[in-house]
Amino acid sequence: MLTKEEMPACPVATTVALIGSKWKLLIIRNLQVRPWRFNELKKDLEGISQKVLTDSLRSLEEDGIITRTAYPEVPPRVEYALSKLGETLRPIMEAMEAWGIFYKKTR
Repeated sequence: MLTKEEMPACPVATTVALIGSKWKLLIIRNLQVRPWRFNELKKDLEGISQKVLTDSLRSLEEDGIITRTAYPEVPPRVEYALSKLGETLRPIMEAMEAWGIFYKKTR
């Protein structure tokens, strides 16, 4: 997690630093629909390694973008969901989706 002093001066660079990786964006995309469990994400995100998924989820949680809820059950159940802060990314993700559709149509 970056401190305010460590964050780039440019707001776009700050956003990229927080969510700019391919896997983080796809995790956020999935969590916009509903909460997901670790293994569900692993299966859906074809090609992601367990380590990268774990590291990405931890980073997003540290930055306050997602929440991790552990349920006291046997076997244990953990779900990941967007936090209130993470929900504010929705317009950004929608704009990226619209631009992707536009780009595909024009190419």
